[in-house]
Amino acid sequence: MPQKIYKLILTAGIYLSFLVIFFTFKQLLFPYISSKQISFNMLMEILFIFWAGLIIKYPAWRPKKSFITFGLLVFFGITLITCFTGIDFNLSFWGDVERMLGVFHLLHFLILYLLIITVMRSWQDWKYFLIFILVVADLVSVYGIGQKFSIFYSPYGEGRIISTIGNAAYVGAFALFYIYFALILYFKEKKAGAKTFYAISIIINFFALLYSGTRGAYLGFAASLLIFFFLFAILNQDKKIKRIIIACSILFILLMAFFAVNSNKPWVLNNPTLSRLFHYSMSDVTMNTRFLSWQSAWLDFPNHPLLGNGYGNYAATFDKYFNPKFYAYSAGETYFDRAHNNIIDIVSTTGAIGLLAYFSIFAAAFYYLIKGRRQGKIELGDFILLISLIVAYFIQNLVVFDALVTYMALMVMLGYIYWLSNQENTGKEDKDEKIINKEIFVLIIAGLIMLFAVYQYNIKPLKMLAGTIDGQRYLASGDLIKVMEIYKKALSYKTVLDRDSRTTFIRSIAQAQGQLAGIERARANEIFDYAIELARENNKYNEEDTMNQLVLAQAANAAANVNMDNKEKFNYYSAIALEAIDKSIAVSPGRATNYFLKAQIFLTRGEKDKAIDLLKYAAGMEEKFYESHCYLGRVLISYNITEEGFREMDKCIDYGGANSIYPADYVRQLASHYIEKKDWPKTLSLLIALTIQEPQNAKNYIELAKLYQLLGDKDNAIKSAQKVIEIDKSLEGSAQKFINSLK
Repeated sequence: MPQKIYKLILTAGIYLSFLVIFFTFKQLLFPYISSKQISFNMLMEILFIFWAGLIIKYPAWRPKKSFITFGLLVFFGITLITCFTGIDFNLSFWGDVERMLGVFHLLHFLILYLLIITVMRSWQDWKYFLIFILVVADLVSVYGIGQKFSIFYSPYGEGRIISTIGNAAYVGAFALFYIYFALILYFKEKKAGAKTFYAISIIINFFALLYSGTRGAYLGFAASLLIFFFLFAILNQDKKIKRIIIACSILFILLMAFFAVNSNKPWVLNNPTLSRLFHYSMSDVTMNTRFLSWQSAWLDFPNHPLLGNGYGNYAATFDKYFNPKFYAYSAGETYFDRAHNNIIDIVSTTGAIGLLAYFSIFAAAFYYLIKGRRQGKIELGDFILLISLIVAYFIQNLVVFDALVTYMALMVMLGYIYWLSNQENTGKEDKDEKIINKEIFVLIIAGLIMLFAVYQYNIKPLKMLAGTIDGQRYLASGDLIKVMEIYKKALSYKTVLDRDSRTTFIRSIAQAQGQLAGIERARANEIFDYAIELARENNKYNEEDTMNQLVLAQAANAAANVNMDNKEKFNYYSAIALEAIDKSIAVSPGRATNYFLKAQIFLTRGEKDKAIDLLKYAAGMEEKFYESHCYLGRVLISYNITEEGFREMDKCIDYGGANSIYPADYVRQLASHYIEKKDWPKTLSLLIALTIQEPQNAKNYIELAKLYQLLGDKDNAIKSAQKVIEIDKSLEGSAQKFINSLK
């Protein structure tokens, strides 16, 4: 095949690979991730066939020796080695569907890098490529900005945008790269029209960065601007430009100082974007949970300092040293599968060797930039912008981790630095030759291997993931037997990514205890047995996975509850549940929530005292964790240990747990108790919780309005009465009379 055809195929493939950023196939599990990564993988595998044919037939196209390439190969090689030395090969190599960041997937980004440095051989190649991916980025950013202003619906909270990427943190990192890619084009462009387009792109991506609400990206961008100003001021020979740059940097610093001084003012705090941009506090929930997570990595490092516990296995480190203080800041997000700090994540899972290999990539990049600048091969603009971009990337990664969109952009940046350092060696071509034996052999062998990979590791997982979503959709019908059959069909593909699909079924069954109690017992137990079988399959990957053991315990305990009237079956399922939860607790002894399930198992076994003792122990792990007090208080009250029970319930409500108490009738009982005691603050919390649970029950708002009136809070009393009118027009007359009396 002629080299021009090879180049055309590979170039077109590289361009097409960036279109996967738009992909969000709702029929797949974790659509924002799986849609993009699987499509990207298949494309890279197909392109690899042609790349292998090209470099075998035409030696001039082979990548030149480069410390950047060497650093990437070493880093990915170390991550591969840790798959075998770590604790969970499946998670390390294949990853999971939620992240798709196993070594298998990372190697596809290496293919992208190799393709880029092979075919991008002139500034013309790079210019058209950068323009294309910039247009892609602009569209992604515009879509995200549209979410901010409700042009497009966004499911994300706090007004943060997710665009087609699915995570606000990734949007911020994504925008960072494309701001700098646009700046590179802007500095090199001489035509006013093109400069205008690049300037617009910079503005669009800046607002995407701004509305992502990603503090790490904010800090990275701010630090990179300071580096940009500093380098321009000391390296530019034009005194006028130096003065302008110095003035801009001073203005920038003063602006940052102004917002820092006013960060606690209402006009900052009440604006979600400004609040996240300028309000930083050591009491911030996210910051404190990150610190506790990083502390786990520090404590675990001596156990495997050289190669870590296996790439992608950070969750095991986090679980092992989970600190109950975590609950004082967050009762919900207590499972970290990533350190939310790329450096800590790498050193924890690949050890000091992996971290050094990672640093070597950027050391090589700095080496070529400095060398090229000294030799006059790299323009001042490229030199400063690329150093600033590397700084921005590193700093924002201190509070997050890489994903597909950042890995792709990173490969572009490294590929561009490679080209800048090899410009004089990358323009040569060989003479076209007729097809040769080596070429045929490579195309056939590479083709067979890659086509096998496309089918086995991409098409089959696609079918499995689509089947999983079909099963989840069918759950609403209540036909759990049919759901099981759908899952069996989906999992019959036997893919390397079955772990998450199994987990969705197991959890669904554990939560469908009431439905399963209403069907034929033999069929219900068949479903339970299948769920337990799947849980055990997951546990084979790593018996010390606290989450998988917990999920097994939940399913087995649900089966025990359904079989309360069959002693043999009850004991069988209860024993499985107890064994699994004991393993889960042994792996992560600091998790109070795991003790809740064990207490529940004891209660179903009639072992009340054991359950209460266990819940008291859990409640003592972290005083401010309201769920411990809520659960303990409820159990004590149910056994008529009322005085102690209500002391715990007091703590539950005082620490903000009223909204976690269910069902509504039980909330009413508690409210009656606190009304009798005339404890109005706790009554208020419970009545508010009732309006959340039953938003269309006018009686709840009537009681809430009366209580607000009693407390002298006229504004909220009026709002509650207005809500009564909104829900039930027949009560409008009495509600309006109430409002008028307040006014």
